[in-house]
Amino acid sequence: MGRPGSGLLELLGEHGVPEKGARVYLAACRSGPQTASELARLSAVSRVEAYRFIKQLAADGLLKPTGSRPKRFAALPPDDLLDRWIHRASDRLRSLEADRSRVLADWEEGRTEFDDRDPRKFAVLEGRETIDRFLLKRIGTTERRILLSASGMSLAGFIDGGIDRALRQATKRGVKVRVITEIYPPNLSDAKHFAGFAEIRHSAGPITNRAVVVDRAGALVFVSGEEGLGRSGEEQVALWSSAPMFVQLARDYHRRLWSPATRSEARFVEIENPPAAVLPVVAGKETIPFQRLKEIAKLGMRASGVKEFDLYLPELIEAIAKQLGREVAEQLDGRTPAEVTRALQAYYGTHTMGHLAVVKEKPLTLQVTGCFACTNDSPEIGRVMCPALLRTVLETRLGQRWEVSKPDPTKHAARGCLFTATPA
Repeated sequence: MGRPGSGLLELLGEHGVPEKGARVYLAACRSGPQTASELARLSAVSRVEAYRFIKQLAADGLLKPTGSRPKRFAALPPDDLLDRWIHRASDRLRSLEADRSRVLADWEEGRTEFDDRDPRKFAVLEGRETIDRFLLKRIGTTERRILLSASGMSLAGFIDGGIDRALRQATKRGVKVRVITEIYPPNLSDAKHFAGFAEIRHSAGPITNRAVVVDRAGALVFVSGEEGLGRSGEEQVALWSSAPMFVQLARDYHRRLWSPATRSEARFVEIENPPAAVLPVVAGKETIPFQRLKEIAKLGMRASGVKEFDLYLPELIEAIAKQLGREVAEQLDGRTPAEVTRALQAYYGTHTMGHLAVVKEKPLTLQVTGCFACTNDSPEIGRVMCPALLRTVLETRLGQRWEVSKPDPTKHAARGCLFTATPA
């Protein structure tokens, strides 16, 4: 059999009354109104501690001071105390019953962690951190396949959120990861990063919906974020659903983008090895592109181990002449040889350092005088550049092949350079 008051002592403890404070209260219940020093003696509590507990019990209504000198303290009868606790518990129970539906609804709406037994079919996720945390958990439990559709600018966001690391781990578990995106020079490094652990392709058209399909269990579709909605990249909203129709729509969207897309390997080669490279040459800044040409030559020598090589100058001169000829042709009018040569005469008179005249119509013979292209130091300039330039102008304007003879640079000082042009 327990000692008297032991059940009440336990209840007092359950309601937050310390053991020594409960002993002070029980002493007042057994002995009636007592002074503080008497309650300390009867409860075997030090006087200092008893004074502190008496003050707290009085504030809670378990003790009530009576008289004046000396002040005594009377206990709230145990039956009244139990009734108080019963009423409070009843009120709390009614409050919980009334708030039950609202509390559970708020909880379900704010949840970002779901399992397969979750009855909900749709959930809204708000904020970058919430979305990333949700994706990390979902990807971590994926068993078969992940389909990711993302615009090129979104790849960096997935890397910042650690989604790339989760995808890499999934790949190591045997999960197949397919990424359809837009691969361009600005995001080439990000695309290569994903290609290290996923099958990635370059979309033939713009990707308007960013989505992640996890197995066949669910799909996450972003409705705002980097694509333009929201004042910043942090203001992201995504919709997760396990509804079969929703998941199927997301899978179909990925499939439509995937089928006509370009494999990443081919896209990388296309970007890094363009069919043509251009070095723009601007008047007054001619040394800049040739500095680049010097760097290319040095790089080639370093890569091949060659210490010295000869640059075949006529090929370089002819390449420059062809480009200059195309630039000149774009500024001329005319669709016949006579119209083009008249326009070329006017062009020489206003833009070049020489003068061009038509010596014969058939065969078309052109004479250039006052030109400093042919010099004693570099006669190949006149022999190679000028014919190539004139030939390119005629071919560009008239749309057919032409042959232009090379002049005799030794006669340049006396009579200029003569060029005979004939259709090929």
